[in-house]
Amino acid sequence: MDVVVVLAHPNADSFCHAIAERACTAATAAGHVVHLLDLYALGVRAAMTADEHHAYHGDNPLVGAHVDPLVVEHAALVRATDALVFVYPTWWSSMPAILKGWLERTMLPGVAFVFDAQGKVRPGLSNVKRIVGISTYGSPRAYVKFVNDNGRRTLTRALRLNTGVRTPRGWLGLYAIDTATDAQRAAFLDRVEQKMRAL
Repeated sequence: MDVVVVLAHPNADSFCHAIAERACTAATAAGHVVHLLDLYALGVRAAMTADEHHAYHGDNPLVGAHVDPLVVEHAALVRATDALVFVYPTWWSSMPAILKGWLERTMLPGVAFVFDAQGKVRPGLSNVKRIVGISTYGSPRAYVKFVNDNGRRTLTRALRLNTGVRTPRGWLGLYAIDTATDAQRAAFLDRVEQKMRAL
């Protein structure tokens, strides 16, 4: 299986980086081909430019002088992968801006969705057979549920509409990370490993 792991955390010493490392190691050990996209390390720009927005509504948003080569590269990976795995911290009840921007700039017409002969939107990522989200939270689980966990909803509902509503999705959350013990963090990494081995 071909697996794309999208990591969105600016601190290389963060627990999210430890999660991504364990996820990649476990998936590789299970025989999968893994592509790690560390968005901050790659210098991914979060904001869509005016030219990109204009091209978004054109015939081919991935062609032209406005095109960021990283977007082209990542769009190709997304169109070819079997599984999408997202690792990020939940800030302000959602995903970091860099991940939201990556979705907006990569999940383009012709990539994430297509139009049929009647002009209706259809999933463009039928190649994706699994979506997995892994996030850390500063707040306890009850609070996260109360505020709707918008990042999770974006990946497990909105993105899933582009892969097919029957696409299996999984979620792992480490809540109240600021007070989590070393043992709790280690146990969470073990859960990540199990999830990735079972893709």
